Amino acid sequence: MGINRSGYYKWVSRIDKPNRYEQNRELLTSLLLEQHKIHKSYGYHRLSGEIRKNTGWLFSDNLAHKCCKAAGIRSKAKRYKYKKPGEESIIYPNLVDNHWNASRPLELVVSDMTCIRNNGKLYEWTLFIDTFNNEIISHALSSYRGDPSPYYKCLDELKRRLRKAKEQKAPLVLHTDQGSIYSSRAFARAHEQYNIIRSMSRAGTPTDNPIIESLNGWIKAELDLDFDMKHTKSLPKLLNCYVHYFNFERLAAALGYKSPIQYKAELGFY
Repeated sequence: MGINRSGYYKWVSRIDKPNRYEQNRELLTSLLLEQHKIHKSYGYHRLSGEIRKNTGWLFSDNLAHKCCKAAGIRSKAKRYKYKKPGEESIIYPNLVDNHWNASRPLELVVSDMTCIRNNGKLYEWTLFIDTFNNEIISHALSSYRGDPSPYYKCLDELKRRLRKAKEQKAPLVLHTDQGSIYSSRAFARAHEQYNIIRSMSRAGTPTDNPIIESLNGWIKAELDLDFDMKHTKSLPKLLNCYVHYFNFERLAAALGYKSPIQYKAELGFY
């Protein structure tokens, strides 16, 4: 058959052995399974990012997707359905209009409140997020429904940061939904001495504030699946630990698989 003897016996010796490509797939699949046990809310993109960070191994997301599909690895985070947009606010128009390309820190900040259940009790968690690097710049928790104090605590931290950034002359845009606290005169008076411009989403339209709405979903999924939030004895302590993890350790695909603080530092803003 025109085959030399050494080539034939080399082929015979490797018939039942996986080649290096198959070996790489097996190793990558085992690493993906290992990370999936730790981060059940992650999809294949973020699982790949964690493996690259921990091992330095370079591989394509397409290969990771194939390995995840073959191993049945899938994010357990919830999916959300599209909702029709509502009416625009008569107090503050939607100045952002889905233009989220902030060029510097404290240029465009978004805020929202999300409900968290822990040990049979419902909490309201308020977040302020800088869209430049998706950093959680302030957060506050309350166990009372409709409590306005978390909003003002977060606003106080935002004002403190503005005072610290003395060289900043351009206004800060604060984008929120049309919640009763955000729409109140008291909340407006609390920041009237600061260079803050207000913007609001249309009523019942989470797609007008997609950054914080999507992060709310991911954050709660991670707290539930990866941080065992339901069984924690101290929710405030857990949330403080999570915010530190989110800002300093959590890799974000939108930031090139860097943490918010790392992204900001590499651009010379930290």
